[in-house]
Amino acid sequence: MEAWIALTVFIVVYGAIAADRVDRTVAALLGAATIILFGVLAQEEAFAAVDWNVIFLLAGMMIIAAVLRRTGVFGWLAFRAVRVARGDPLAILLLLSAVTALVSAFLDNVTTVVLILPVTFYVASTLGLSPIPFVLAEVLASNIGGTATLIGDPPNILIGSAAGLTFLDFVLNLTPVVVLVFLAFCGVMAVLYRTRLRVPAEMRSRAMEFDDAALITDHRLLRLGLAVLAIVILAFLVASVIHQEPATIALLGAAALLLLARVEPDEIIREVDWATLLFFVGLFILVEGLVATGVIAVIGDLLADATGGDQAVAVMAMLWVSGIASAIVDNIPYTATMIPVVERLGDAGLAVDPLWWALALGACLGGNATIIGASANVVGANASARAGHAITFASWLRIGGFVALLSLVICSAYLWVRYLL
Repeated sequence: MEAWIALTVFIVVYGAIAADRVDRTVAALLGAATIILFGVLAQEEAFAAVDWNVIFLLAGMMIIAAVLRRTGVFGWLAFRAVRVARGDPLAILLLLSAVTALVSAFLDNVTTVVLILPVTFYVASTLGLSPIPFVLAEVLASNIGGTATLIGDPPNILIGSAAGLTFLDFVLNLTPVVVLVFLAFCGVMAVLYRTRLRVPAEMRSRAMEFDDAALITDHRLLRLGLAVLAIVILAFLVASVIHQEPATIALLGAAALLLLARVEPDEIIREVDWATLLFFVGLFILVEGLVATGVIAVIGDLLADATGGDQAVAVMAMLWVSGIASAIVDNIPYTATMIPVVERLGDAGLAVDPLWWALALGACLGGNATIIGASANVVGANASARAGHAITFASWLRIGGFVALLSLVICSAYLWVRYLL
């Protein structure tokens, strides 16, 4: 009976999130409370199921991002790209995409997109172009770049914490294929927009006249913020040597930055995305309900039987099912659900490392396919609509779907060559 309650509550919450009828944080917390109320989990069991390493890693990085946001460095990076590209629209699009992908590897995708888009709208307006190609490219690039590291995308944070994988593990195993995917993405963008992004020479000159140096509003805070971020990333790389968890490193960096920055901590802390953190809390409890009642064990056994114990079939199925599922539903709850399934497949005798990488690649890159596939997609599309340039589901699918499909094909080849031969 408890298994049916846990499964029913989970399906209802998942459906509410997918349909976007109820705020996802409210849905997750209500579902978690229901699980406890009906006795599926005791309150102590439910609270113990929350992965605080994930919660505090996200919180620490959000604080660091909030401090850096105040310096104007993200706008400066965007306009520096305009100067380097000499006002050429296609070159600007590719360089802004590269900046977005790089920043997204170290800050969450939504924060990166929120910071880059206002400058993007200004640049497109100055050039007399629609911002839609730039918005699409930057959002897709943010999801690609975020796939490269432990902290770049929430699915990776979930996987890293559950599997005990380090920042360096993600860099060594995912960054090479992410670089290949990003290069292929740039090729697609160049082919699609090489004739559509043309502007007169005077427009290009106007775009280059902007004084980007004025965008840096606090040089001292910028130097301090970048120094702390560099130290935090270095500590992530050597976390196994210094025997510290990523959450501890991120929190220490955030606290040190708040102490040294001479900014009002209350103002910075208010900028933390508490809704996302509470969403994770509810989600962990919901998934633990499935684990504790044996639902995940049944799903894992069914998948093991379906793959016939074949490692290659299991890895490819994990990649493609994850990619397709993440195009339809939010990749965060999907990943949280699949983590115990992967662990169950490991219990059935399959090597779990390739499965973790397949899950990460599918969940992160499959979300590019549709306008609802990732949080950054929704943020970018909403911002573009508010600016008077609505992006339809079909227009996103034509480009994002192709990019996602190409990404999964490249990842299939990479996983096969690196882990299955």
